[in-house]
Amino acid sequence: MSESNENNKLIDQVQEAALQEVPAEDIDLAEDIPEVPAKAAKKSKKAKKCPVALKKTTIGGQALIEGVMMVGPSRTAMAVRKGDGTIYVEEIKQSEKTSYFEKVPFVRGCIRFYKMLVTGTGALMKAADISEEGKPEEHKEGEKRSRLDEFAERHFNAMMTISAIVGILLSVGLFILAPRLIVEIAIKFLPESLMELTWVNAVTSVAEGLLRLLIFLLYLIFASKLKDIKRVWRYHGAEHKTIACYEAGLPLTVENVLKQTRFHPRCGTSFMFNVLAISIIIYTVIGIFTGAQPAWVNIAIRVVAIPIICSISYEILRFVGRHDRNWFCRLLSKPGLWLQKFTTAEPDSAIAEVAIASMQAVIPENKEDDNW
Repeated sequence: MSESNENNKLIDQVQEAALQEVPAEDIDLAEDIPEVPAKAAKKSKKAKKCPVALKKTTIGGQALIEGVMMVGPSRTAMAVRKGDGTIYVEEIKQSEKTSYFEKVPFVRGCIRFYKMLVTGTGALMKAADISEEGKPEEHKEGEKRSRLDEFAERHFNAMMTISAIVGILLSVGLFILAPRLIVEIAIKFLPESLMELTWVNAVTSVAEGLLRLLIFLLYLIFASKLKDIKRVWRYHGAEHKTIACYEAGLPLTVENVLKQTRFHPRCGTSFMFNVLAISIIIYTVIGIFTGAQPAWVNIAIRVVAIPIICSISYEILRFVGRHDRNWFCRLLSKPGLWLQKFTTAEPDSAIAEVAIASMQAVIPENKEDDNW
């Protein structure tokens, strides 16, 4: 049997396993496809130009600990490399009902973002446990579990929701409130008469926005230097490459996936940049109309305006993704693509296998169901 036929057989095995009602059986792909170093994959990508996408898919994903989660139009699945080298594939059950508000423009963005955050947090926590399975030091006899572990297992959905909320609060505190607090401290050194001028409020709002972008950039640069995070970024790159391969209409093989670009215009990194950029405009306009206000009022305004900013950012991401051949839309997408240099990294063949396994599990039977 040729290598190509063998790969297709393995991929069919992955997809069949992912559609079972119970967690999929372990599938060992590690020995069937030769390892390709990340540097070699990068050279291969440069050597051949990637094909033009034949379609835009609504399938999106998220990098996990040693894994990838893919969200399709009707199924969500995660694939994780276990400690013994096998790939574990599991379908994540989602509600089949879609609320009316999830389809309403400028409302759907916040709802979908929150649902994705909860699902992604749960998958991330589960992947961390699965990736440890099969290691020699695991499952020692007499090993005791903490009460916190037992509680988390019994109340997994509640823990996911709590973790997502904590994540949102930390992000709001770091990227929204912290820049404003710094500006409020700086304002105390300015004359009160100066702060009554409209243009001064506009300038401070713009300065706050630029500081917010700087904090976000420094955060990404710092995270990209951490060994464990960089490993996750490689799975993030594999997720993008796999989606690009699918959109190009190519068979989902390791060789085809590694040839693709790791930068994708409809990425969460681009969404985060949109949020920060739109916040500059929104907060500046609000500052012009409200004028000088106490610090607590300015902070409250920023918290209240977050859903509005997220909704606008989501609609911009959808519009740019749909019209990415337009020169203006390509211009808008460039900052987000540039930031992906810090949130993605070149994967190797073993990482690409995991992304392919996750992707195969969510591709709809009707190819039209996942059109963007």
